[in-house]
Amino acid sequence: WLRALSPAEEMPVDGPPAVEEPLLLPWDRFSSWLHCICVVGFDLELGQAVEVIYPHHSKLTEKEKTSICYLSFPDSNSGCLGDTQFCFRFRQAAGRKSSLGCFLDHFDRDAPVCLKRDQGYYYGYVYFRQVRDKSLKRGYFQKSLVLISKLPYVTFFHSLLKLIAPEYFEKQEPCLEAACNDIDRWPTPCPGKILTLPIMGVVMKLRIPTCYDKPGTSQLVQSAPSDSLVSIILPTVHEVDLFRCFHPVFFHIQMLWELVLLGEALVVMAPSPAESSDTVLALVSCISPLRYCSDFRPYFTIHDSEFKEYTTRTQAPPSVILGVTNPFFAKTLQHWPHIIRIGDMKQAGEMAKQMKVKKLKNLKTLDSKPGVYTAYKPFLNKDEDIIKQLQKGVQQKRPSAAQNAILRRYFLELTQSFIIPLERYVASLMPLQKSISPWKSPPQLRPFNQEEFMKTLEKAGPQLTSRLKGDWIGLYRQFLRSPNFDGWFRNRRKEMMQKLEALHLEALCEEDLQLRIQKHTEVETVDLVLKLKEKLTQAEKDQLPVKPGTLPRLQAHIENIILTLPEDLQGILHKPPSP
Repeated sequence: WLRALSPAEEMPVDGPPAVEEPLLLPWDRFSSWLHCICVVGFDLELGQAVEVIYPHHSKLTEKEKTSICYLSFPDSNSGCLGDTQFCFRFRQAAGRKSSLGCFLDHFDRDAPVCLKRDQGYYYGYVYFRQVRDKSLKRGYFQKSLVLISKLPYVTFFHSLLKLIAPEYFEKQEPCLEAACNDIDRWPTPCPGKILTLPIMGVVMKLRIPTCYDKPGTSQLVQSAPSDSLVSIILPTVHEVDLFRCFHPVFFHIQMLWELVLLGEALVVMAPSPAESSDTVLALVSCISPLRYCSDFRPYFTIHDSEFKEYTTRTQAPPSVILGVTNPFFAKTLQHWPHIIRIGDMKQAGEMAKQMKVKKLKNLKTLDSKPGVYTAYKPFLNKDEDIIKQLQKGVQQKRPSAAQNAILRRYFLELTQSFIIPLERYVASLMPLQKSISPWKSPPQLRPFNQEEFMKTLEKAGPQLTSRLKGDWIGLYRQFLRSPNFDGWFRNRRKEMMQKLEALHLEALCEEDLQLRIQKHTEVETVDLVLKLKEKLTQAEKDQLPVKPGTLPRLQAHIENIILTLPEDLQGILHKPPSP
């Protein structure tokens, strides 16, 4: 798995360098995991309403509260009796800055792309309870406990809700206060560390993956003899069960992978928010380790503030994946090019029937048969082996976890076969190290040239790692126009520019600067000091991937140069720069 000039070679074997946690204020630790916890109830006069926000000082705009209200309850037609868990994602109100922004950035740096915080979006993790209650006017008790967070750790937050919500429905607010106090004592969500999180008398143990982990491996959290208190060990914080989610549209997994890779407009019509949100999350994660860069809504309702924007017929449907349960969408989204219809997710023991891809015109109502409704012609030939392997697993009653692992590995290998030629080509855009001179600006990257890249595919294309035949060239051409390519390339470009900056700094540190400044006038020397100080500040801010010891050496160089100058100038240059 190629990462051109990845910072991994400078990484200690056991993952990212330990980040010293600054002294944290009350609620800072809580805020590094959650924005807030909401209770949404149903009022006969008002409809859904946010009854409690915890901690009380948490801020939500009215628009955000409205979004949370509508997204925290299943559509009435879902008929979810008992307890239901699902998740949603909504836009953060514009112009709001996170108070912990820079403090949280260093966790993001070490997180895999799919687990970085979502700029501009919040996730809502819901535990909804609906039970018959004769004493209430409607005859039903309906309430949701909702965790609002920037983190996409769906499995973790659902496990957390299973512990908090049932207690809350019995004991009400004191229980929320206790839970929040527990969370505010947790270590911060640092990738690569084994975290032990006490909550309501139970202890959860987990590890957040890092971008230095080998894709497709998960470092299992082992229970240690000292773990007498640990009650729950989570094998993953974010992965959904792909096999269970794709089971209803099992024969089309490869086509769905293409549609997600290309950022096509997709809608999932499901009987409940739990099934719609799981399926959307499965779709987004099937191209991992590539990040899905467009918008996706695991559960979307007609009250959503983006409803008009996303259902308009005046322009082509946007690059977005929507999960819906309201029958009304069968009409409003009829013009969408790709519709996935999911029936009830049966136990993954029954095998889905072989289904042809259906023409869109056959989709009249939401009770149309499960299947994929599209006119899309896949670029790649169908891989019959994976279908046979999974079918055999069903016949032999292979455990669901094993089926999930087989499918996850299949998607990973498919994505890697696709992305390795791109990684290889992009690495070749990097200037040679010998062209880096300490006294010139760092050299530029060569621009990405589509035709030049296409030529490399003849000898070094996906055929080196994948046995799948088909129109790979057509798939690449389409991908290069997609938001996923744009997001991926921007990220690689930024990493490579930082690598060039880092190499430039390292080259400067190797120079004998004392010798150099003997030829300088005083003005030139002061100019050099200011430039070096600016470089040092920028390097610390961007956390450049420099060799250990580079920045202290540069600091020492600066100090030594300052000492060669007259005292009045030394005093000025030693002053910290004004913010």
